[in-house]
Amino acid sequence: MREITALGYSHFILPFMAGMTFVLGYCIISMVKVFIEITPADRRKFLLSLVNPRIMLKNIRDIFADCLLHVKLWKRNKLLGFMHSSIAFGWFMIILIGHIEVFIYTPDRVNRMWYPIFFRYFVAVADETMRGSLFFFLMDFFLLMILIGIILAMVKRVRSLMFGMRRTTRNTLLDTIAMLALWAIFPLRLLAEGFTADISGGSFLTKSLNSVLHNFISNAEINADPTWWAYSIALGVFMFLLPFTRYMHIPAEIMLIPMRNAGLKIRHARKGFSRLQVYSCPSCGVCIDACPMSVTKAHTKDATVYLNRQIKRRNGKRIEEISDKCLLCGKCSALCPVGVQGDKLRIAQRSVRKYGLEPHYDNIQLPSAAMSGEGEKVLYFAGCMSSVTPSIGKSLTAILEKAGVNYEQMDKDGGLCCGRPMWTAGRFNAAREMIARNKDIIEKSGADTLLVSCPICYRIFVERYRLENIRVVHHTVFIEELLRQGRISIGADKKKYVFHDPCELGRGTGIYEQPRQVLRIAGELVEARKSGQQSICCGGSLGSLSLDFNRRKPIINSSIENLTAMSPDTIVTACPLCLNTFSRYSTTPVKDIAQVVADKL
Repeated sequence: MREITALGYSHFILPFMAGMTFVLGYCIISMVKVFIEITPADRRKFLLSLVNPRIMLKNIRDIFADCLLHVKLWKRNKLLGFMHSSIAFGWFMIILIGHIEVFIYTPDRVNRMWYPIFFRYFVAVADETMRGSLFFFLMDFFLLMILIGIILAMVKRVRSLMFGMRRTTRNTLLDTIAMLALWAIFPLRLLAEGFTADISGGSFLTKSLNSVLHNFISNAEINADPTWWAYSIALGVFMFLLPFTRYMHIPAEIMLIPMRNAGLKIRHARKGFSRLQVYSCPSCGVCIDACPMSVTKAHTKDATVYLNRQIKRRNGKRIEEISDKCLLCGKCSALCPVGVQGDKLRIAQRSVRKYGLEPHYDNIQLPSAAMSGEGEKVLYFAGCMSSVTPSIGKSLTAILEKAGVNYEQMDKDGGLCCGRPMWTAGRFNAAREMIARNKDIIEKSGADTLLVSCPICYRIFVERYRLENIRVVHHTVFIEELLRQGRISIGADKKKYVFHDPCELGRGTGIYEQPRQVLRIAGELVEARKSGQQSICCGGSLGSLSLDFNRRKPIINSSIENLTAMSPDTIVTACPLCLNTFSRYSTTPVKDIAQVVADKL
């Protein structure tokens, strides 16, 4: 043993070195490929972000929080968060401490990649050395942390509800082999260091195991080399399989975070930033529970994790099916611990579809929306869904008149679509034509505020129109401002109101508090079982291209059940589509927030 350590090399390191060389080469090639595939403008944006101190600081913070500590999973479920962070952070600390030990005790061997990984095999350190004792303790402490995490991971495979997950992802064969290799790495490391702790030093874990091994196994030193070989082989197998399994998310996420922080967006179905997002998917299964369609068992395989698997196969047979079914509610994206944008990936898949001729609007007579008068000028856009729920428009105009707002309705004669349905269908050319036409009307109207009562319309106005010097505001925010400024007043009652966060308004644009503030003035606000980012889609979303009415019904009922958990007197929403959908099935009265306020004026 001592003769080998003096050489600083042993043949048992070969599986590890082969695996490490392969995975590093694969990751470098993949990283270059992604970099080449993004647009020149995005490449420039990404490179500039790398020299921006503020963005670089955010990159470091996000990598530490998301890749090592898994903060988002801690917020979801503490046991789930601890399981992931104990393995990821523990492994990181063991590698870091190993490098520190090499730097302090054998600086001449810093350039040997394998040396920090197998430091306990090659170097004997006097265990009475205080610095050595501290490192021994830390190494044993983090190794124990990892082992606890692995035990929890095993339990999660059979008792996922303990970790706040009703369902977990089904592993592929390669995923299973890689998972077993990962689970074997650290028990084998403990056993290997246990055999050699009397030579290389150890602490409470490895020294205790060393005593047990020497008491129950004669010539324990003979077993040392086979266990170090097994440890190295487990590392090598895991690294060789990593690029072809769910564990590719480990290196991919490290690149995803700085690209996301640089402001890059999905611009292609399966290249560049899209490819990076797909490979950053950890296949954790959080999106399965998040998906409102998963209320029906038949749709659990339509979650983002399974879409990503199909994309990885390049010719996956279900890409089109999964993409078309999606309601585009964005809940999977909001709850994904890595930040994979499942809804946008689906739109990107739709965009490469062949639709035939795109519609044109050359012969459509567009309304004039010229405004007159002094002071604030508000242009109101009701949207297509106003024809289905005209009560929202009537209530909102009553509020505007009571407040003395100078307004005109842009689409009072109908015929105008915001373009969002076309955009979510992947028909970008048709959507851009609609946007250009509408933008021209809005900018020529003389309005300084565009008021929108449909979240679907509001989102695309904010994201795609780029209106200069014109404020775009949703009616929930506008009504809250009118109340706060004293331009209108309402009396409170003793009714209990629950607010349903429309997908496009909440997860889509981040508006959560203003409608709740209005309802606190109107009466007593109670919360749904799941609200905010976890709000359940109404089920009526225009985002799905193929989900029929019968398959939507369980989603609608699930959403209503969620909203009525606290027995409210009225369900309040802020979307005409949600209002229309809920009203069909709910035994609890359903109103738009504009109706609630108008009734109290």
